[in-house]
Amino acid sequence: MGLTRVLVKDGGFGTQMTVHVGKSVDGDPLWSARFNATNPAAIINTHLDFLQNGADIILTNTYQASVDGYMEYLELDEEQSIELIRNTVRLAHIAKEKYLTECYQAQLTIPEGYPLIIASIGPFGAHLHDGSEYTGSYADYVPAKTITDWHRIRIEACLEAGVDALAIETIPCQMEAEALVEMLCDDYPDVKFWVAFQCKDESSLAHGETFADAANAIWDLLAERNAQDKCLAVGVNCVHPKFVTSLFKSLNGDRNEEEQIPLVVYPNSGEVYDVVKGWEGREHCVPLANYVPEWAQLGAKIIGGCCRTYARDIRHIGEAIRNWNKLKKVA
Repeated sequence: MGLTRVLVKDGGFGTQMTVHVGKSVDGDPLWSARFNATNPAAIINTHLDFLQNGADIILTNTYQASVDGYMEYLELDEEQSIELIRNTVRLAHIAKEKYLTECYQAQLTIPEGYPLIIASIGPFGAHLHDGSEYTGSYADYVPAKTITDWHRIRIEACLEAGVDALAIETIPCQMEAEALVEMLCDDYPDVKFWVAFQCKDESSLAHGETFADAANAIWDLLAERNAQDKCLAVGVNCVHPKFVTSLFKSLNGDRNEEEQIPLVVYPNSGEVYDVVKGWEGREHCVPLANYVPEWAQLGAKIIGGCCRTYARDIRHIGEAIRNWNKLKKVA
């Protein structure tokens, strides 16, 4: 699955889902994962919104899905929690089949195997519901094995239900990324994935490590295991878009096109979150689509959106990507 053209990833699932459920999910300890149990139709329709607006890739709504979270907040037992994670992946498959049927009826051709369904594997910190996915503070006291054991349950549930790859995402610390990549190489040698870090500024991960060092460490680790072909990309997500170009230049700026590490990016809209007032500043945001050429030039192979990005934002990103792909004559 080496990527020749740049692909369009979907946007903020919890953001777009508000169109269907009519309320924000910010502040819920399960975030949008609650609706996997209570409103599966909204999950399917949210996936469909992104597909109908040009997404090549949809992520399963499993970012904040965990067995312990479901047991605590939905009062499910362990097996029911695992089955709910599997069923959440199936909802993405239902949306894909509906979309492919629509395309067939409209005589639109879709590349073989697309759209891709990729499992969202959010960080250990997300289930703590204390904001630590934005600090990585748990890296200082939680052993790597505790973190990988926690991830393994959800990863296996997603793989059992059938996904094209895993999105190891919003990872705030180098230790968690390295531990997960080692586990995937050792125990799941056929599984493809990407790794996206959460960064606090134009050079550093949330936990403080340098992005370029962390990304190079992952790439070197994969090289040692002869497994770089398993990794679709390394990159960033849930970041302010103004930081991305600097982050990518720090990694790929001095590499020629053949040497570039393939990158993935899906930033937030550029709005800023205030605990009291919520999201602010949409009117000042630069459209994400405007950034596509510079990010693709630096090696981005997968571009989409994260918090506060809607299906319409993905449509605009997709148009910019298609223009780029035409320029590169790979469309």
